[in-house]
Amino acid sequence: MSATTPDGLGTGRDGPPRSADDEQRVGFFDRRRTCAPRDYNRFLVPPAALAVHLSIGQAYAFSTFNLPLSTLLGGEHASPNDWSLVQIGWTFSIAIFVLGLSAAIFGRWVERVGPRKAMGVAALCFGGGFLVAALGIATHQLALLYLGYGVLGGCGLGIGYIAPVSTLIKWFPDRPGMATGMAIMGFGGGAMIAAPLSLFLMAHFRSPESNGVAATFVTMGCLYFAFMMFGAVMVRVPPGDWRPVGWVAPRTPRKLVTQAHVAVDKAWRTPQFWLLWGVLCMNVTAGIGVLGQASPMIQEMFGGRVTPAAAAGFVGLLSLFNMGGRFFWASISDYLGRRNTYFVFFLLGIVLYATVPSIGRAGSIVGFVAAFALILSMYGGGFATIPAYLRDMFGTMHVGAIHGRVLTAWACAGVLGPVLVNYLRQYQIDNGVAKAQAYSVTMYVMCGMLLIGLLCNLAITAVDPRHHHPPGEDAR
Repeated sequence: MSATTPDGLGTGRDGPPRSADDEQRVGFFDRRRTCAPRDYNRFLVPPAALAVHLSIGQAYAFSTFNLPLSTLLGGEHASPNDWSLVQIGWTFSIAIFVLGLSAAIFGRWVERVGPRKAMGVAALCFGGGFLVAALGIATHQLALLYLGYGVLGGCGLGIGYIAPVSTLIKWFPDRPGMATGMAIMGFGGGAMIAAPLSLFLMAHFRSPESNGVAATFVTMGCLYFAFMMFGAVMVRVPPGDWRPVGWVAPRTPRKLVTQAHVAVDKAWRTPQFWLLWGVLCMNVTAGIGVLGQASPMIQEMFGGRVTPAAAAGFVGLLSLFNMGGRFFWASISDYLGRRNTYFVFFLLGIVLYATVPSIGRAGSIVGFVAAFALILSMYGGGFATIPAYLRDMFGTMHVGAIHGRVLTAWACAGVLGPVLVNYLRQYQIDNGVAKAQAYSVTMYVMCGMLLIGLLCNLAITAVDPRHHHPPGEDAR
């Protein structure tokens, strides 16, 4: 049996170093080929992670294709045989659901094979998903669009999302929050590149016979594959016992920061795992529903005072705060502590959501924009802080696999949040409530969900030592 360090790197059969012939048989994507020398500059690793997250962050800009996909046959206007917006909307929902599912299923595999192979597979799935979807668009087969972008692309999203995270945490044991914030910030900002790129390519490929969507999908699939493969080639893992120069692990760890390790198969059976699942689910639910309805919400709450163009600018501003919050809050969590950071998210979020109806009645657009900009920064910050929180609770050995399973909370919130916002709004309108006031009940419901998250966060304690992985035992 080969010895395995907590980061999963083997040392050879029964411990001795591998021979030169063994090393020659190791493939380019094998984890052992990615082990960096001790003097490697760790700041070269975040750009590799960012290349992947900026690519898969395109998912947040999928709505750019909604209207063009609904007029594939009709040209300027939808024909009776065109897909409806509801049918097209399921493509994004399937992709996010498969993201959470694939992250949970393949998390352990990602830890075992290492970031290069995992990022390479993610590039194949995500880029290939665009190509399959393009075939569905060209032949007008909705099932191929779902299969390509939704299922295959969703697998690329899930594997690509978790692949760089545990590697960054191992390179930055002194700043794990900042490290994950650097990468996950890219997922929030990917839409800022993808949206204008999509519009440019559709305009470029437009012709009397086509609106250019299929060709745009082919082009973007190839571009994202190449960019993600750049990240896969550049990524490195640290040697098993590597530490930053001058950094010494504290002898007395901070509260709720363990120096031990917990295997993924034990971690997900602990109460701490499910409490963290609830923390992420409640934080995401409170933000994602608002993010999806931001444009109509501000127009309806300030009827006649906010134009569609201004509402689009509001959505863009929220995207900036979503992206910036991922790096800011995750970096701050290295000083505040992960649990304290989430206390800020929940307490401040409750105050902001509770005051939004009053801000709307007062007619303060500036106050409304400021409140939701801060809310969305904490929404993004929750995504970026959770991997470091998991590292604090369960160690680094299987943190990527554990993160993958926790991301099922995102899949759940991706359904729960929009359903709450949309159905509660419609219920209010159906019962005679003016559109400007139809979101008030929703805001108070979000306060209740954040309170549940606050209680989950409050209940988190250190993992019982009986779940810790024995030192020196094979981690595989």
